[in-house]
Amino acid sequence: MISAASRPYIDASVAVLREHGLTITTEFYKRMFAAHPELSNLFNMGNQASGAQQQSLASAVFAYAANIGTPEALGPVVTRIVHKHVSVGIRAEHYPIVGQHLLGAIAHVLGDAATPELIAAWAEAYGSLAKLFIEAEKNMYEQVGIEPGQTRAMRVTEVTPQGSQVKSIRFVAEDGAPLPAFKAGQYISVTVNFGDGRSQLRQYSLSDAAGDSLRISVKREPAGQATPAGEVSNWIHDNVVAGSTLLVSPPCGEFTIDTESDEPVVLLSAGVGITPMIGALNRIAQVNPQRHVIFGHAARDLAHQAHAGDIAAAKAAMPNLQVVTFYENRDGATDALQGLMTLDAMPSWPRAETDVYMCGPLPFMQAQWLALVKAGVPPARLHREVFGPDLLDHLL
Repeated sequence: MISAASRPYIDASVAVLREHGLTITTEFYKRMFAAHPELSNLFNMGNQASGAQQQSLASAVFAYAANIGTPEALGPVVTRIVHKHVSVGIRAEHYPIVGQHLLGAIAHVLGDAATPELIAAWAEAYGSLAKLFIEAEKNMYEQVGIEPGQTRAMRVTEVTPQGSQVKSIRFVAEDGAPLPAFKAGQYISVTVNFGDGRSQLRQYSLSDAAGDSLRISVKREPAGQATPAGEVSNWIHDNVVAGSTLLVSPPCGEFTIDTESDEPVVLLSAGVGITPMIGALNRIAQVNPQRHVIFGHAARDLAHQAHAGDIAAAKAAMPNLQVVTFYENRDGATDALQGLMTLDAMPSWPRAETDVYMCGPLPFMQAQWLALVKAGVPPARLHREVFGPDLLDHLL
């Protein structure tokens, strides 16, 4: 992946990136958007405003440097990024732009420490990685049969509230042609064009497929103390109704749940992370209702519980389904446990022999990952999807 001459400079960068990575990536985005404001349409500007995207990129650059001698560790990360890039329409010509401004940011932040040899080593490393991404993305575009950035018009047939903050949106192809196949756990990108000429893309997991229709579930994201309100999610909640048209990408995502097996499976989620798990549960209920499934979900309270109807339907159809719900505020809900999800409160299962799929906010994912590994679940049995930028903490 990188020459022997450049390798020592990359190895020596690990400590520097740990200390200055966030400053470098913040400078990188500032430079790139100033020179190419049109690229802001491809990035989640909410994550930019909160700093989450800068932190995620810093973690990715650090993980790349720290694992450059063990490319097998980077394989799953590369696959995840390739799927994300295809879903938003990244093109080969974007990579030289990113490389120019990333190297410029490294030189600016490190100052005299950014020797010509160091910058040359990082230029070689970036070029090697960019070549890998460009080829993998080219293959995936050809596989799904689209050009970069190509979307498809979908007509909304149904909008259904799912608790107080989530709406599920079912749609069919506007042209009447068959919908693409998808695997439970995958997502689509939805493009929203605003009245001021801007556009933004957001990824939403597919929560169901029925006949010729697909369904996503969108949480309204209110403003937080350090984060802006979700521009796209609020627009969707306020504007999308039956009859609306959405522009969407083909299904993407390497996080796929094995719904076709006969083996027991554990599905864990928190908040709107329930979305891909519901897609998996519905599929299992359809193709193998006798399968042993443990379904654990954590929510703030009963009012914030999404897809209660799907869970009830699955319980009626699946005699070997065990559902455990955790509410931070139980507030009279008799069928839920009080507090955060804990492994001790879950039904037991053969720890070393059962796949566990998880989805939810990063703190939830980190807590469950650590608890499961401590309880004897092999990391190879753990599969996760993080809603929001992934900090790649399992590689650092």
